[in-house]
Amino acid sequence: QVQLVESGGALVQAGESLRLSCVASGSTFSINTLAWYRQAPGKARERVATIYRSGYTVYGDSVKGRFTISRDNAKNTVDLQMNNLKPEDTAVYYCKTTQTGVDYWGQGTQVTVSS
Repeated sequence: QVQLVESGGALVQAGESLRLSCVASGSTFSINTLAWYRQAPGKARERVATIYRSGYTVYGDSVKGRFTISRDNAKNTVDLQMNNLKPEDTAVYYCKTTQTGVDYWGQGTQVTVSS
């Protein structure tokens, strides 16, 4: 099993930056992909960015050019650097990984962007 713990959420103003972090523990040796998702009130959970163990990244259209996902395989961490934040980025952000067909999620961290 894998445990994920996110941190870094905060209340910021539009245009500001924020960095989220997620630490994985437990059976981390087989982790391939790590991803950030977000869920705004009343909306479906949305994939924000994914990073593979190789470093290959995939971004959602709404965050391309503003967000950067990175990982440290030695420390089992994945970060999300968010720049030029917009009010529509307001959501609970979750870290996720999948191992042997089982999805593991963190508890989430709240990001609120005021206009």
